[in-house]
Parts: sequence; C-alpha cells; structure tokens
Amino acid sequence: MNENNRQRKIAQIIQEDFSELFRKQSADSPHNLLITVSDVRVTADLGIAKIYLSVFPPEFREPIMKEIDLNKPQYRNFLGQKMARQVRTIPNLQFYLDTSLDDVERLERELKGEGDNPKL
Repeated sequence: MNENNRQRKIAQIIQEDFSELFRKQSADSPHNLLITVSDVRVTADLGIAKIYLSVFPPEFREPIMKEIDLNKPQYRNFLGQKMARQVRTIPNLQFYLDTSLDDVERLERELKGEGDNPKL
C-alpha cells in the first residue's frame, strides 16, 4: 500500500471514530447541538491529523472549539485505543472549525437576492 493510500485509510478511520464520538456527545448534550467531522487530513509521515469540524448552531462554535482544544489529550487517548493495532504512533490532533457550509449558504442567499448586506 503506498503512502497516499495509507494516509487516506488512516484519515477515514479517524473521521469515522470521531464522527461517532461527537454524535454521541451531541446526543448527550443538554443543548440542541450538532458536531460533524467534515474532513480529516493526515500528514505524509502520519504524525499529524487535521480534523475539520462543523458546529451548529453557530453560537456554540467558540465554546465547543475551546473545549475540544482543552480535551485534546483525552481525544488522542481515545484515538489511541481505537487505532492501536493499525498504527505505531498515534498522530497529534489539530482541530479546525469548518465554515464552508456557511459560505455556501451565504452565497446562495446573495445569488437569490436575499443578501441585503453582502460580506464578500
């Protein structure tokens, strides 16, 4: 298996594991919250996993991202338990907020003429 396929496979495993974890955490939350893993990119040396998250509703984005950042060691430990047999070293995790859906929604509104105050 070449490095590119291995990167994709590891990224897919990480995306599936975190999607399930965040789905459970969202369901257990007292707020009506949705956290989705929109993408995972793994560096060629498999040392870093960049995890892109969508958080809805938007007012929860900042506190959720801060909480995730604070809990990075626990998330890496969780991943280590899930991936122990697939990789020698568990990648360091970097979480990013993915706002691409917001951009698409804003563009659609503006194209329909609903955007009175375009912010492009």
